[in-house]
Amino acid sequence: MKKILITGSSGLIGSEVCVFFANKGWEIHGVDNNQRAIFFGNQGDTRWNQQRLETTLKNFHHHEIDIRNREGIIKLIAEIAPDAIVHTAAQPSHDRAAAIPFEDFDTNAVGTFNLLEATRRYSTNIPFVHMSTNKVYGDAPNEIAMKELETRWDYADDAYSNGISETFRIDQSKHSLFGASKVSSDISVQEYGRYFNMPTACLRGGCLTGPNHSGVELHGFLSYLIRCNLEEKQYTVFGYKGKQVRDNIHSYDVANFIHEFISAPRVGEVYNIGGGKENTCSLIEAFDIISSISGKPMQYKYDSNNRIGDHICYYSDLRKMKEHYPKWDITKNLQTTFMEIYESWMKRNK
Repeated sequence: MKKILITGSSGLIGSEVCVFFANKGWEIHGVDNNQRAIFFGNQGDTRWNQQRLETTLKNFHHHEIDIRNREGIIKLIAEIAPDAIVHTAAQPSHDRAAAIPFEDFDTNAVGTFNLLEATRRYSTNIPFVHMSTNKVYGDAPNEIAMKELETRWDYADDAYSNGISETFRIDQSKHSLFGASKVSSDISVQEYGRYFNMPTACLRGGCLTGPNHSGVELHGFLSYLIRCNLEEKQYTVFGYKGKQVRDNIHSYDVANFIHEFISAPRVGEVYNIGGGKENTCSLIEAFDIISSISGKPMQYKYDSNNRIGDHICYYSDLRKMKEHYPKWDITKNLQTTFMEIYESWMKRNK
């Protein structure tokens, strides 16, 4: 039986990858220490997701370890001897990073480096997939000419009609400290691939979402927005008239792509992974979608100050992903994703 090690296994993407590979017959080794609860408080707690995996997956093994524990990570990977590694653990909020800069950098940059070196010492032949972020591009996407439509912003430059590609620049822009720490990890993953000829991939995520997200205001846009609607809490819109646009990809489609990459790995690759143009929505469009599902009006207030480094409009160009892995495509559209998050919340909050 093949073995896979997944960091951040109790989080949104990590848990989805656990389930996906378990259904493929793999033995699952999850690494998670519920650090999200430390970063975001009780609302970020992921123990419920860990318990779900432990009770529903036959060959799941939980490892309570912090990825900043260098010797512990080196020892763990050598002992498990995995056939693939998927690294999803992170401090994920660009707002929170400014308040905890050492924790942010040590988790995102140093933690990733620990995993890469531990993997190299064990084997240079196994696939290593890293969940990066579109924040590695900083606020440079805001320099693209924009057009303001009734409910959203969009690119006015036809060169970006399919979205942001992997060739877009990552330097000479404002990233937030989170973006900077993720740039470090992103470059490290590429370098281990190219320098040591290791099969590695950086997946620069757009808005990753799904029903198993412990969304909070500082991270988890769609999950948190839907929860605010259902709990009838006020949501705060920060700048850009609420017309800022994101592409949303369901965690299942992320896990599916990871499986495709591990099945046919490449060296030092980078992919912009998101929902693409077809799965975009602005904040005010998202309000209308969830209100139509729940029957509850969205309660929100407007703060004209946009978040530092926030994107006015961002959606991923998926053409490289589809060219390299033609069997992969988006399977869950925006409406389905909204409905699954809604139904999951209703089930957990009877």
